[in-house]
Amino acid sequence: MSEGRDDPPLSAGEELALARLALGEGDLPHAAGHVAAALAKAPTLPEAHETLARIAATAGGGGVELFALHSHAFVGVVVARAHLLAAAGRPAEGLELLAAATGHERRADWAGVPWVTAPELPQRLDPGLVAKVLMQVCAGVPDPVPRAERAPLSPYLALARNAVAAHPEHGLLLGAASALARRLGEVAVAIRWASRGVRAQPSKLGEVWLGYAYRSAGRTREALAALVRAVDHDPNDLAVYADIAGTLADNGRLDEALEWVDRALARDPAFDCAVHTAHRLRFQRDGDVAHLVALADFVRDHPDDSHEHGDLAECCRSRPWLGQLTPAAGAAVAALRHALTEDPPGLGTTVRLETLEPPSALRTVAAAVPGLRVEVAAVADPDPREPRRATDRPLWRWDGAVAAPTVPAPSAEAADRVRQLAHPAWPHPPAAYDAAVGLATLELSDLLGLLVHPPEAPPTGMGRVLAGQDPSLWVRCVQVWACLGLLHHRTDEAWASSTRRRVLVELVWGVEDWITEAALFALVTAAWVDPSVRPDVAAVVAERLADAAVVARERPVPIAVSLAYLALATPGLDPATAALAGELISGPAPAPRPGPLRRLWARLTRRR
Repeated sequence: MSEGRDDPPLSAGEELALARLALGEGDLPHAAGHVAAALAKAPTLPEAHETLARIAATAGGGGVELFALHSHAFVGVVVARAHLLAAAGRPAEGLELLAAATGHERRADWAGVPWVTAPELPQRLDPGLVAKVLMQVCAGVPDPVPRAERAPLSPYLALARNAVAAHPEHGLLLGAASALARRLGEVAVAIRWASRGVRAQPSKLGEVWLGYAYRSAGRTREALAALVRAVDHDPNDLAVYADIAGTLADNGRLDEALEWVDRALARDPAFDCAVHTAHRLRFQRDGDVAHLVALADFVRDHPDDSHEHGDLAECCRSRPWLGQLTPAAGAAVAALRHALTEDPPGLGTTVRLETLEPPSALRTVAAAVPGLRVEVAAVADPDPREPRRATDRPLWRWDGAVAAPTVPAPSAEAADRVRQLAHPAWPHPPAAYDAAVGLATLELSDLLGLLVHPPEAPPTGMGRVLAGQDPSLWVRCVQVWACLGLLHHRTDEAWASSTRRRVLVELVWGVEDWITEAALFALVTAAWVDPSVRPDVAAVVAERLADAAVVARERPVPIAVSLAYLALATPGLDPATAALAGELISGPAPAPRPGPLRRLWARLTRRR
């Protein structure tokens, strides 16, 4: 369906005024167009329905043909046609159109009209058709529907009540009515209707509806019993196996859940629901990222799954580098966060660092709080101003303890593009890779310039929060997305000798900095989306983490823990490096972040 014309929007009242003018001139097509527009804006407005009735009376034949349906029908036309069909004695067709409108926009009260909720309506309808309409509505709404969005769906629940009263022994109708009641928070009613349905007509689908109703009520034992009976009805419906596994897992019974998943996979190793559930549950059990990588491979190799799954995103959510970047560590950014709580921020305050910290951290502090003075007690060995390996592409030059970029600032276009993309959270690494394609046409000089000349945060809610409470998060966002953009640079080049690999590896081994983390994340992401590069990336990650561990024995390495989390997110990482990563992560616990920062982080990394 479409939203209508491209003309400047008019109110429902203005549309009706134009409809009446057109009607008075005998121009029925224009009158129909305006009343359809009015219904789209105010679907229960009495004046709109009165005008629609006048058009129908004038047109003859019920006026239905004035509201013909096309491939991209305007939703107002669909709704108007539904009401006219009902008035012409064809309410079944009208209900189907209203359900389609609800699927298009569930928050609009398309069905909030007397003929839909009339108690006598179901007596004129085939109960199987009412069940079909209710299932059509259920297919277009979440389970459960948020409380604030339930009111526009209540006419369908009234229809269900009336239909159940008129056809009290129709199993399919009772089950479909139960499914709708469950979604609208009427769980007790859902259980009652589904129970009646399986008694009247035992079936797999009826048991599934009953199991879901019990599950929504927290009655796990009864839910599992119903779902198992559904399997007895149809042992080949593997989706029910996955439902049983999910229910068991939600109640901490992982081993039993995996037994059901394995039963499904034994029947069909490529059944999507079972594959997604299996990898998610195995990751829950042992935390091995290999399960998630295998799931990402399956998703890539099976783009035509029967429906969308959220298992991969669910597992990656809120996990360092799998679903979000890590907050910066170190004394410099800790001082920055504290200074931003003062009024005025950091004025006259001096922060003494034990040793030199990453240049991005020092530059961020200087830019965000100019009144905060930073003094460095010493430059510890190994010298953090030197790249960890020789490079022809240094991004920083040092004048004592002050760092400055060596590359020019990016173009305005590059700055605008990264402002539109940069965010501290993503569903999973392949999704981050796909999102970064918007940076594919940027020049290499622009992408490198973004790393050391991050633009100001955008004037959005997120941007204002970052700028006011922790500017380091925004800088890290820019660096991460710029490096993801590098993954899309000259993708026609073979990986081993490509510009994108060479540049990212140089950044990984450059001066110890936040850019190191961003570049390593880009390489890890490349390994997620391209199995052929996994051995190469795993080797780079292992070497870089080993180097950080060696340096950490001599002096603080603020990025060490983050590098360890990156290692654990790497496909095909060797066991020894994984163990080293665990040791770095489980080292001395950092001081807890201040309460406001913790709340900020939760807000920014909330699911997008």
